[in-house]
Amino acid sequence: MRNDKLLNYLHLHFIIFIWGFTAVLGALISLEAIPLVWYRMLLATLIIFAFLKFKKEKLNFSFKTLSGFALGGVIIALHWLTFFGAIKASNVSVTLAVLSTGAFFASILEPLIYGRKVILYEVLFGLVVVAGLYVIFDVEASYTLGIVLALISAFLSALFSVINGKFVLKHKASAISFYELMFGVLGITIYLAFSGSFTADFFKVSAYDWMYLLILASVCTAYAFIASVHVMKWISPYTVMLSINMEPVYGIILALIILGDSENMSPQFYYGALIILITVVANGIIKITQERKRRRLSNL
Repeated sequence: MRNDKLLNYLHLHFIIFIWGFTAVLGALISLEAIPLVWYRMLLATLIIFAFLKFKKEKLNFSFKTLSGFALGGVIIALHWLTFFGAIKASNVSVTLAVLSTGAFFASILEPLIYGRKVILYEVLFGLVVVAGLYVIFDVEASYTLGIVLALISAFLSALFSVINGKFVLKHKASAISFYELMFGVLGITIYLAFSGSFTADFFKVSAYDWMYLLILASVCTAYAFIASVHVMKWISPYTVMLSINMEPVYGIILALIILGDSENMSPQFYYGALIILITVVANGIIKITQERKRRRLSNL
C-alpha cells in the first residue's frame, strides 16, 4: 500500500514536471502564439478523441452542457494564446513567475461565481503578491508586455478552473477536455478564417516544430491531463495543492538548463518570484488546513 502511494506521488511530480516543460517547448517552437496554440489544440483534440473511442466513453450531451463546454474552450484557448504570447514577448522565467498569481485570481473569482463571502487573508495575500509583481516589474521593465500577457493568462486560467469545477462534478474529465479543446480550436479556426490568416505560410511547419508540437499535444496536453485526474484519486488534496506549486520552479530550472543565457535574470527578479511562490504555498496550506478542520468538526 505504501509503495502504491509513493508511486502515485512520484507520478504526480512527473506530471507537474511535464507541465513545467510546456513553457520550455513554447519557447523552442518557432511558430507565433496563434498557430502554435491552433496546432496544439487540434492535435490534442484528435488524440483525446481516439482515446475516448478506444475507451467507448459517452460523448452525447445536452445543448446547454455543450454551450458550457464551448465557453470553457474559448477561455482555455485565450489562456494558452496569452501564455505562449507572454513567452514570446519575454521569456519562460518571467511568464511562469507571473502565472503563479492564478491562485489569487481564483480567490477573487470564487466569491463572485459561487456566491461565498470574501476571505480577509486572501485579500492580504493578494496584496503581498502585488508587492512581488512590483519587484518583478521594477527590475524587468523591458518585459512589460510579457508580464501583462502573463497576468491576463493567469486570470483566464483561474476563470477556467472556477468554471470547470462545476463541470467535473457531473461529467468525466476526458470528455470535458475533448469538447473544450475542440471548441477552442474551432474558435481560433473561425478567427483565422475571417482574418485571412490561412495562407500557405501558415501551414509551413519545420520538422523540429512538428516534433515539439507532437510532444506538446500528446505528452504535455492529452496524457498529462488524463493522468492528473487518475493520480488525484489516490493522493490527498493537501499533497496535490502543494505539489502543483512546484510547476514554476521546475519550469524555471528547465528553462535555465535548456535555454541558457536567455533565461538568466537579475537577483531582484528571483526575490519577486519567491515572494509570489511562498505566498501561493502559504495560501494552499491555510486552505487545506481549514478544510481538514471543517471535516473533523462535521464528523463529531
